[in-house]
Amino acid sequence: MSLVKKFMTVGGATLGSRIFGFAREMLMAAALGTGPMADVFYAAFRFPNLFRRLFAEGAFNAAFVPLFSKEIEANGTDGAKRFSEEVFGVLFTVLLLITIAMELSMPLLVRFVIAPGFADDAEKSALTVRMAMVMFPYLMCMSLTAMMSGMLNSLHHFFAAAVAPIFLNIVMIGALFYALYTGADPLATAWYLSWGVLVAGVLQLGVVYFGVLHAGMSIKLKFPRFTPNVKRLLILAVPAAITGGITQINQLIGQAIASAQDGAIAALQYADRIYQLPLGVVGIAVGVVLLPELARALKGGHLREAGNLQNRSIEFVLFLTIPAAFALWILSDEIIRVLYERGAFHAENTAVVGSILAIYGIGLPAFVLIKALQPGFYAREDTKTPMRFSAVSVAANCALAITLFPRLGAPGIAVAEATAGWISTVLLFVTLLRRGHLTWEWVLLRRTALLVVAAAIMGGVLYYLRSVFAMSLASGSPFWTKLGALGILIGVSMVVYFAVAFLIGGADLSMIRRNIKRKGAANTPPPTDT
Repeated sequence: MSLVKKFMTVGGATLGSRIFGFAREMLMAAALGTGPMADVFYAAFRFPNLFRRLFAEGAFNAAFVPLFSKEIEANGTDGAKRFSEEVFGVLFTVLLLITIAMELSMPLLVRFVIAPGFADDAEKSALTVRMAMVMFPYLMCMSLTAMMSGMLNSLHHFFAAAVAPIFLNIVMIGALFYALYTGADPLATAWYLSWGVLVAGVLQLGVVYFGVLHAGMSIKLKFPRFTPNVKRLLILAVPAAITGGITQINQLIGQAIASAQDGAIAALQYADRIYQLPLGVVGIAVGVVLLPELARALKGGHLREAGNLQNRSIEFVLFLTIPAAFALWILSDEIIRVLYERGAFHAENTAVVGSILAIYGIGLPAFVLIKALQPGFYAREDTKTPMRFSAVSVAANCALAITLFPRLGAPGIAVAEATAGWISTVLLFVTLLRRGHLTWEWVLLRRTALLVVAAAIMGGVLYYLRSVFAMSLASGSPFWTKLGALGILIGVSMVVYFAVAFLIGGADLSMIRRNIKRKGAANTPPPTDT
């Protein structure tokens, strides 16, 4: 299967999840707005989500996948199965102990880490503690899910792992529909959502478990033993966990600072959901597919193939994220108005969330490029270098957030996160280039510049058309009128961007259709400027 087709498989499933995520956030905005219960729920949910990234997705996509791939190459399916069971036994035990410790420590964690700004409101703080305790076992389910997802990705079974997150959105949408149908108050709605998160974690674990069985493997729970393979995994996983969760760490820092202002946590979350669409569809797809491909190429000694895979992934990322960044900057208010402005979400909320989304748009290419650059380190079993860069990124985020929040409010948090993303991207790119793990291509630089030109032309057209459709997009217009106008703007902008990009040479059909396969790819020359 071509690299692009694999991107499309994972990206398509992720797109489905993100669409359900939009529906969920639209219902959330209508039911809770940016009120206190929205702040409480999102603050409580952020913590298990952070640990999910730290101990699950980051650690296992970075450390487990290369080792699992190596076991398949060296010892076949039986060796990979034995390694998986060793890891499963240790992971299950560690997660159980972490869950118990965090449940007992939750009051202190909420007061000093999750939402220190809630300390002056005893009721708000107590609710956050109780909801976080309900949702934290989600971490255990999702960490085991991430391990099995890594197995599926290494076995080239991408769909089950990519489609599993949809179940979180489906369960939460069901809870919101029930709350709105019964006329539940915000407090009851937040509780429905909290229990829904836990139920969704169990369902997601079930989906990937049956996916692993379908792929021809089974996992049994064995007594935990620290075998040499498990020790090697832990050595790689600890720094990888920190690096893989860098975005969540920065967001947790932003949340802790934002908790001092009513509605700021919810505003950041609503904007985050929008830019997660291109980040998820492109970034996660590239990261999930690229890591096992790079690992296999390097283990087989195909260095040229590995360099080609890395560069084509960067090319694919830039082709899609540069125009998305322009569009989010220009249409931020209109997107928020169409998706969220109803019920408890008012025009004043639109202005704040829209400004945050515009800033996130500037950081979007960086957030996605990180997903394409980190596998260049992880596939070589180097997880410490990205961790060091993550530390620099976190330090920059902290300094900027603390400085800007008193002056700009929630948008200052977004500026800090976007800046930290670009710092991390530059450090990763320069280091790969300096080590010779990334091949410099003047063609790629030229195409990137031309893509920026195409996106700028698209932006100019979009800016003009926004004024033409101003009445249709106004707050008082019917929902379907606003949605239709926004759809026209997005459709026209896509046509303009793709037409200009192909016309001036920023993209060509060979870039879209290029099939990069492992067999024979080592002898494939880099693309020529056409």
